[in-house]
Amino acid sequence: MFVQRAMRQATKAQTILGASPSNTPALAPLDASKLEIKESKNKKALQENSQLVFGKTFTDNMLTVEWEAGKGWGTPQIKEYGKLQLDPSAVVFHYAFECFEGMKAYKDKDGKTRLFRPDMNMKRFNRSAQRIALPSFEDEELTKLISEFLKVDDRWIPKGRGYSLYLRPTMIGTQESLGVGASNKAMIFVIASPVGPYFPSGFAAVNLLATSEKVRAWPGGTGDAKVGGNYAPCIKPQLDANKEGYQQNLWLFGPDHQVTEVGTMNCFVFWKNEKGERELVTPELDGSILPGVTRDSILSLTRSWGEFKVSERKFTMKDLVKADKEGRIIEMFGAGTACIVCPIKKIHYDGHDIHVPLDPSDKTSQAGKLTKRINDSIMDIQYGDVEGPKGWSVVV
Repeated sequence: MFVQRAMRQATKAQTILGASPSNTPALAPLDASKLEIKESKNKKALQENSQLVFGKTFTDNMLTVEWEAGKGWGTPQIKEYGKLQLDPSAVVFHYAFECFEGMKAYKDKDGKTRLFRPDMNMKRFNRSAQRIALPSFEDEELTKLISEFLKVDDRWIPKGRGYSLYLRPTMIGTQESLGVGASNKAMIFVIASPVGPYFPSGFAAVNLLATSEKVRAWPGGTGDAKVGGNYAPCIKPQLDANKEGYQQNLWLFGPDHQVTEVGTMNCFVFWKNEKGERELVTPELDGSILPGVTRDSILSLTRSWGEFKVSERKFTMKDLVKADKEGRIIEMFGAGTACIVCPIKKIHYDGHDIHVPLDPSDKTSQAGKLTKRINDSIMDIQYGDVEGPKGWSVVV
């Protein structure tokens, strides 16, 4: 009976989430024009830029909006940052109905606030929500709401290159039920944290432990969605890697040990391929790789330069080991919102170390020339110093 009831709940919610009969009232869309602002009267003290620690300090306010099956999206609110009140049986706690985004707001030299490619974040957020049967929303409306949130908490956006306000849009299932099925209630909330440079003292290249006995994602799973359930299982392998002196795992997959991701970042290798071509390669989006905004930006930028081959394809540790023995590896780095790029200097695999070159012209450098160039090029666009492609740097 428990399973039957859960299946009925799931069918009902899925009908509402998807195509509804013609006689069903239209669900309320997410509508930024309905925003209510009840901002906090308790202004917290701002921290000096030098004291900012990633994800530890939060702004005065937060953005919330609730959804209910049969009704749609409710009234968005900007209100004082505070605890959420949820029933202990809320499905987010029991069945991992949770997805999120990571994006940043920047202050340019004229004091204007900018977002970097927010359309891509919103599309991915929607895809992640739909993958776990949470409701969809209107991309542009949530971007408008986030823009209003940034105006309210404008004083929290730190000034200076490398400094930004990290934004965490999150959606959770809030139905009070232990039945396994689509949630008939949900909530979007957005919180924000001022952050400094990922590498405060300049690049710090990392050492990787190639990991095959545990996997981050698999074909047909949720590797291409930004859901909370992807992250907790990766912590124990990372702690194990840390004990052995490695900062991150290099996640491998399959009997041929395909290279997939670096920790929570997309993976890039710059090498001379077996044809002797200079090539920047990253694993293809096969459903197990997260379609990173930074990843896409790197591919678009480097292709526009037209200076070397840029590829999205599968490659294995066997390929990397062979390239290392033949001296063909030029650089390697991870890529993501928090760091833009993170240089890699060593990989431990099958009892041996692969030493990745950094900048041969500067023995003190912790990053290769291409890695540094990509980082600077993306930051130039994020802070409005250079006009990037249309829609890349959006002024709030």
